[in-house]
Amino acid sequence: MEITVGMKGVVRTDVEKADTALEVGSGSLLVYATPCMVALMEGAACEAIEQAISDDKTSVGTYLEINHLSATPVGLEVWAEAEVIAVDGSMITFKVEAFDEAGKIGEGIHKRAMINVQRFLDKAYTKL
Repeated sequence: MEITVGMKGVVRTDVEKADTALEVGSGSLLVYATPCMVALMEGAACEAIEQAISDDKTSVGTYLEINHLSATPVGLEVWAEAEVIAVDGSMITFKVEAFDEAGKIGEGIHKRAMINVQRFLDKAYTKL
């Protein structure tokens, strides 16, 4: 299977204290942290293309431009949706959005590169 425009992924979670800006160090409030929303968006992008990736390949995030639009308190469900909007060789571009039970909380563009797992790890570990 190949990665094509229109592929979609969704991931969901409940906001817990550990997911707040205060706990992850990205702010001082007990509201859903932007870094957690980013991880959720990246997870949705991975979900969108998961079935099209062979065992020796994976994707790595290379770019993310987002707006965090609304704060979410502990206790609400949040989810992210990703849709492939472009494929250029090994680079995949996604439209990403995040929501809580009251509406949209974030939106943006995310890019992931398809890579060979072993080659990537070998190169990364040459830094040691």
